Amino acid sequence: MQNFYRLLFCASFIAFIAMAGFGAGTALAGGPPALMTAADSKAHAANNEGIEHYNQEHWDVALGHFQKAVEADPNSAEAHYNLALALDKTEKHKEAAMEFKKAQDLGKDNPDIQNSKILLGHVKMLKGDM
Repeated sequence: MQNFYRLLFCASFIAFIAMAGFGAGTALAGGPPALMTAADSKAHAANNEGIEHYNQEHWDVALGHFQKAVEADPNSAEAHYNLALALDKTEKHKEAAMEFKKAQDLGKDNPDIQNSKILLGHVKMLKGDM
């Protein structure tokens, strides 16, 4: 009987660890994912670094990389979008709204940008301030 309880405890512990890992992994799934830039974009390297940190919830570090991505390629809709996501995560909503608007204007052919609920909400807020 003692082995049964040990086995039950181990199974419960493993289930707890698995669920904790699943919860941490899906925390970002509930929010919008950062977008990849084109491989030939000058923003690509900085954007990839930003995505790595964004996925780890290192918002300030991701923000810095996304700013570098935008500086490297000011015409990258994805870099502006990701910068906006990081600005939103750091509670800089006005700046985020402006970056989302840039992403929307530059990314006319990107449905991930054009249909983004967070983008649409911020742009609507921005229009209300004008």
